[in-house]
Amino acid sequence: MAESPKSKHGAEHGAMPSFLPDFDFTKAFGAMKLPAMADVEVVLAAYRRNLEALSEANRVALEGAQAVARRHMEIMQKTMTELSEELRGFASVTGSQDRAAKQAELLKNAYETAVANMRDLGDLIQRSSHDAVETLNKRFSEAMDEMKTLVESKKS
Repeated sequence: MAESPKSKHGAEHGAMPSFLPDFDFTKAFGAMKLPAMADVEVVLAAYRRNLEALSEANRVALEGAQAVARRHMEIMQKTMTELSEELRGFASVTGSQDRAAKQAELLKNAYETAVANMRDLGDLIQRSSHDAVETLNKRFSEAMDEMKTLVESKKS
């Protein structure tokens, strides 16, 4: 007759290990109320909605990044056009005081334009990020409501 396999603790396969000879798991854990398994279709539908929300947030973020890139390109093109016009105008200025005044004016205008453009790009980035996060926040809130409804329906 073949011997039954023993675990590393010396108990036969399927029997209680020697260090827990009288412990009854069914009595110890029988009183625990484990939550019933949620309806698989409900869980899959929620998962699908989560993925859709994530996909939508990614789409919004990508569109925002594209808008920022387009705006940045517009700014660069406009800056180069204005710069070449200003340099042509600067070449016609004679006299050192007039040149210094024109140079200061160009520098001031360039600074103000750069600050306005940075602000514009920052607002665009912030709006895009806000819209993407808002999509995720909305889905999270919906998911928590679904979870609450699911738990309450299992109680009754």
